[in-house]
Amino acid sequence: MTEKRDVIRETDPASIRLAKALLRSARHGAIAVLDPDGGAPLASRVGVATDIDGAPIILVSLLAAHTGAILADPRCSLLVGEPGKGDALAHPRMSIACEARLLKVGGADHAQAQRRYLARNPKANLYAGLGDFRLFRLEPERASLNGGFGKAYLLTRNDLLSDAAMSAALAAAEAGAVEHMNADHRDAVDLYARHFGKAAGSGWTMTGIDPDGFDLVLGDAVARIDFPQPLSDPRDMRKALVAMAQQAREAQASA
Repeated sequence: MTEKRDVIRETDPASIRLAKALLRSARHGAIAVLDPDGGAPLASRVGVATDIDGAPIILVSLLAAHTGAILADPRCSLLVGEPGKGDALAHPRMSIACEARLLKVGGADHAQAQRRYLARNPKANLYAGLGDFRLFRLEPERASLNGGFGKAYLLTRNDLLSDAAMSAALAAAEAGAVEHMNADHRDAVDLYARHFGKAAGSGWTMTGIDPDGFDLVLGDAVARIDFPQPLSDPRDMRKALVAMAQQAREAQASA
């Protein structure tokens, strides 16, 4: 009998970084739910952002079939990862098993999620305020990462999410810091995109900061920038941003 080959690789820091990057950079994904009428799988596309700790956030209409399904049974799966040129299966993607949690309008967690979602997906402002739209936070339980041919990994919730205590501590300062960067340091935001994100163009906007890094958008383009080291104190956020801007300016001057 032929021995079955174990195709799952050992989870390592590189695979965790890739998984977090796929999730943090996603603006949409495919959600799979269970049809309450017959239990059959039901898949649909949803807009995606991430909470400060990295948990996916979706904004969906109560009229949509997939919304009714997760209200009936919160178990779901979210697929993220953009195909590129050539074979779509050669590009990284990740399927995350989650439990959906409806965020109560008016709650602190709702306000934070809404701000981050709309910063990430500004076109959603056209319908986010309509009475039938709701925000859900998808609590990750585990994930299957395919980093390309022969690169399969299984990840836990802790692998996907940033440190909970640091995320909570940073949340109070994040909104003000993002607003300050976009209002007073647009040049630095563009430098981050070009130097660290290898992205072209100017007019980038910072949409969120988290313990592992920050997110930038320019139209339909996105850039995920990681800090050299995860933040261990909210006060380190400013220090890291200043140091990275200086590094980018020095690189630009010497180019």
